[in-house]
Amino acid sequence: MKVIFAGTPEFAAVALQALHEAGHDIPLVLTQPDRPAGRGMHLHPSAVKQYALAHDIAVLQPLSLRMDSKDPQRAAEAQAAHERLLATDYDVMVVAAYGLILPRSTLDIKPCLNIHGSLLPRWRGAAPIHRAIEAGDADTGVTIMQMEEGLDTGPMLLIEHVAIGEQDSTAIIHDRLAALGGKMIVQALRKMEQGTLEAVTQPQAGVTYAAKIAKEEAALDFAQSAPHLGRKIRAFNPFPGAHGSVNGVIVKLWGADVLAADSGAPAGTVLAADAQHGIVIACGGGGSLRLTELQKPGGKRLPAHEFIKGFPLDGQRFE
Repeated sequence: MKVIFAGTPEFAAVALQALHEAGHDIPLVLTQPDRPAGRGMHLHPSAVKQYALAHDIAVLQPLSLRMDSKDPQRAAEAQAAHERLLATDYDVMVVAAYGLILPRSTLDIKPCLNIHGSLLPRWRGAAPIHRAIEAGDADTGVTIMQMEEGLDTGPMLLIEHVAIGEQDSTAIIHDRLAALGGKMIVQALRKMEQGTLEAVTQPQAGVTYAAKIAKEEAALDFAQSAPHLGRKIRAFNPFPGAHGSVNGVIVKLWGADVLAADSGAPAGTVLAADAQHGIVIACGGGGSLRLTELQKPGGKRLPAHEFIKGFPLDGQRFE
């Protein structure tokens, strides 16, 4: 099939690669404009753009697809993008983590299929993997859906489950779902070609929304329970990175085990910080966390036994 692909990060690039390797003709890729990144804040292309350019696929990077934008530049770019879509011969648009809203004018041209990293209708929205882990969900998955103007409200075409393990982080689940999404979108297009792709309306029961992750959420409150904090640490790995403060120094926390023992100590107290016991922090409700991977400002991510060699924590307290 002739497929226009719209996506931006690595999650989307995996799907683009799967479509390309499956032999689909991809005349055009839409992706977000290059963004500043790194210490020098130089402009960097998205993962999708990098793949497209490496395989001689045309790339379009409009600021917006809304022709009714009040910003003249955005409106002009949206108009140009719309005309480009109309002039392009394609059968279907595939969207994965694009980052721009597709207006009705785009949705009406040809069918638009979306690869969404959750079991819809649970976790519609921007951060479904993070929110599923943070909430303690036992599983998540990928839903291939037909796009409409609502936020992830369209009919479901394919759905597959993935279990969330007790130590699984967003980074781990992201990679599993990215690979699964690539496999499933190839399967969906095959079914579309065969005329066997069936749409199922999303149920009204069980709708939840996965709000975009704010950096402020990454600051841990050790008065909360150990299980809750453990989930947050896993949910915010790799972004934005959960953290606590020790004597005014921000320490990022990348991994932790939940301990049930009641220490009776004030929340945030460092109960142990040695090679034998690891780094154990008292939490609200009597439980505690054994931190397994930490990072100080300007440093590398280190296992706990290496971290305390250069950052003693005996007698300290996390705020």
